[in-house]
Amino acid sequence: MFQFDIITIFPEIFTSYFSESIISRAQKSKLIKINVHDLRKWTTDKRKTVDDKPYGGGPGMVLKVEPLAKALRAMKKNKKTKVILFSAGGKQFDNGVAAELAKKYNRLILLCGHYEGVDERVKKIIKDLGFDFSEISIGPYVLTGGELPAMVLADAVARQIPGVLGKTESLEEKRLGVGVPSYTRPEIFVWKGKKYQVPKVLLSGDHKKIEEWRKGQIKR
Repeated sequence: MFQFDIITIFPEIFTSYFSESIISRAQKSKLIKINVHDLRKWTTDKRKTVDDKPYGGGPGMVLKVEPLAKALRAMKKNKKTKVILFSAGGKQFDNGVAAELAKKYNRLILLCGHYEGVDERVKKIIKDLGFDFSEISIGPYVLTGGELPAMVLADAVARQIPGVLGKTESLEEKRLGVGVPSYTRPEIFVWKGKKYQVPKVLLSGDHKKIEEWRKGQIKR
């Protein structure tokens, strides 16, 4: 079973997405396990404070090192565990990275930053605890938190795990590539007087020609 541990200050955000469709079925089938941890669990004050003002001044707040260090210490480690911190300056995430993570590891600990990010010392703590570690960005833009990136990464990695999609051939990127057009019924769709037809080759029954057509549609 492949396991995801997500550390966040907004655990409720994940409930809806992970409770539906393929990800939900994969959990029920015990192919994957997703644990969402509230960072406030590792605070000690009455207010359950997880952030503070940055040293040196500046706007925003920074997630504190103490609760994150305690949360990571509570995570059981094995050789196939990796900690990922979502950062706008991290390695660009793509399908190749997703496939590599699914193949090389069986557990990912995902740290969701927020506000102005996390205390830089957290990175040293991760290494001191003996975890394999990477910073990852899901795109050339900045988000308000790491929750959406965590969902994106978990989904992309989960679908690489055998059985999650039901059939191995469902991974179109392994068969052909990303972006191959798909069509379904009706064969002809009329909209505002104009006909939109399915390419004739897909109706031919000639699997060799269909495969060649699909390969020609791959976006490179």
